Amino acid sequence: MCGIVGYISKNGDVKSLDIGIEALKRLEYRGYDSAGLAFWDKSRQIICQKAVGRISNLEKKIGGNGFSPIDPVILHTRWATHGNVCEANAHPHSDCTGNIFVVHNGIIENYLSLKEQLSREGHRFSSATDTEVIAHLIEKFFDGNLEEALRKSLCYLSGTYGIAVISSHDPNKIVAARLSSPLLIGLADDHFLVASDASAIIAHTRKVVYLDDGEIAVINRDNFTIIREKKAEELDWPEDQCGMESYPHYMLKEIMEQPASIEQNLKGRLVSEEGNAKLGGLDTVAERLRQIDKIYIVGCGTARHAGLLGEYMLEEYAGIRTKAEAASEFRYRKALLDGTTALLAISQSGETADTLAAIRDAKKRGVLTLGITNVVGSTQARETDAGIYTRCGPEIGVASTKAFTSQVVTLVLFSLFLGRQRHLTVTTGQRIVKDLLRLPELIRQTLQCDAQMKQLAEKYQLYDNFLYLGRKYNYPIAREGAHKIKETAYVHAEGCRGGEPKHCELALISERFPSICIVPADSVYDKMVSNIQEIKARKGPVLAVSTEGSREVKNLADDVVYIPQTMELLTPIISIIPLQLFAYHFAVLRGCDIDKPRNLAKSVTVE
Repeated sequence: MCGIVGYISKNGDVKSLDIGIEALKRLEYRGYDSAGLAFWDKSRQIICQKAVGRISNLEKKIGGNGFSPIDPVILHTRWATHGNVCEANAHPHSDCTGNIFVVHNGIIENYLSLKEQLSREGHRFSSATDTEVIAHLIEKFFDGNLEEALRKSLCYLSGTYGIAVISSHDPNKIVAARLSSPLLIGLADDHFLVASDASAIIAHTRKVVYLDDGEIAVINRDNFTIIREKKAEELDWPEDQCGMESYPHYMLKEIMEQPASIEQNLKGRLVSEEGNAKLGGLDTVAERLRQIDKIYIVGCGTARHAGLLGEYMLEEYAGIRTKAEAASEFRYRKALLDGTTALLAISQSGETADTLAAIRDAKKRGVLTLGITNVVGSTQARETDAGIYTRCGPEIGVASTKAFTSQVVTLVLFSLFLGRQRHLTVTTGQRIVKDLLRLPELIRQTLQCDAQMKQLAEKYQLYDNFLYLGRKYNYPIAREGAHKIKETAYVHAEGCRGGEPKHCELALISERFPSICIVPADSVYDKMVSNIQEIKARKGPVLAVSTEGSREVKNLADDVVYIPQTMELLTPIISIIPLQLFAYHFAVLRGCDIDKPRNLAKSVTVE
């Protein structure tokens, strides 16, 4: 959940700090409590500088100090897990002598026992973090060779880590290692970059090597070595997708990119005449999938909401018993898994710790593991038996928008593929394909409600509580809508099934407690109209999202946002758009940090 960058050039680059900080800024969405760096100075000493808050604070701190930096340099932006937010707990961390500097992402679970033992041996600690024990372990084993000292130290660590290390006594190299925390090496013409996310290096190179668990990389000025040889991969992300362009926030940019991201997802995957989906990532397990009669979908947060939609889709169109679970709970329950069960994991980054743990648990039990992710070469992509990429490009805003809709579209394709393997008719398949092809244009039309959502955000901005309601396919959208306004605007919201408030939540309804109801013209439309009437009878304000021409809703609700008509299966992909925009504008009006919500990070790589 932190961001790591390392930089080393062939000739010792005096612009190393500028390049490193620019790369680190691309990772600020992964952590922004504090930032720090360690670099070589022309005096041949390693200088370490840290600052609480954003990377801009670190820039100000080093700007007027007259340093003469050369590489290698390691940098870090932190999302606190152990120890409060202060300079002492910011990375990099060093050993007692100031010879070794470490940046780390992950959690060292046995750090307390290691810290006690090292303290008895005379090591002096200056932070409350788990990371600092790594620096002192390396110091303990250091005998002139940094990678050998790191190798010995790793044997004592229990937990997860992505690590980059430099040493003043073993110069001109960065040593890196990973275990269940992402790390890659970018290969440019005249330099190498180490990073915890590809978005940090995309401006410099598209050629990358992903480290696997248990591997150690030694990056020198002229080359790099890993325990076993690895082939470089090509990143397919356009560089301009990593910047904000003219938008004030990444979140708004990524909301507006959804027509294009869905077009990219569908490209080459629809077979109109057969009413089917072509998913090359499933070719190797296609026959095995025919035997599957139960699917568990696991994910966290927004990915789990996509999984809840998948539960409805797979049961209705593929005829397969499906259960969506929180990945953080999956391995603690006694799920009945056998050879006819598949586990489908959903993660934007492919590095979500709880989701990876669920995959590994399922693999131990002989279950077919599948994945939906956005990141080529991610841990999830490598560890699952097969999978599908969402192709939505980099998503920088912590509040997921285009990644969510791309996950849902991918689940539609997956349901279509499995349905056509079974009993789904060609006619129904062709209708799904036809409406999928219309989807990007329908989303473009829906995005035209942006100005209206801004006005509605202004109207409702003084409310501190919201109830989001939906039924069937739009129940997960009610949850996701509530999720969005909670994480961006820090207000209380609940996502609820439309029929449930009369058993509890109606007790909350008053003139000061508005409801946001998703009421498209679908199979449960009349039921949702009745649920709105229950709220209005208690004088609760109602903002409704409904299909164009829905007269009953217009007469009942205080405010209505209209979306275009499509088949019920695809409605949630459109109905979430106004809710994303509402959360965005609501948070802007409240002065919140849109792309970097407090206490949250984009890629949750710790349990």
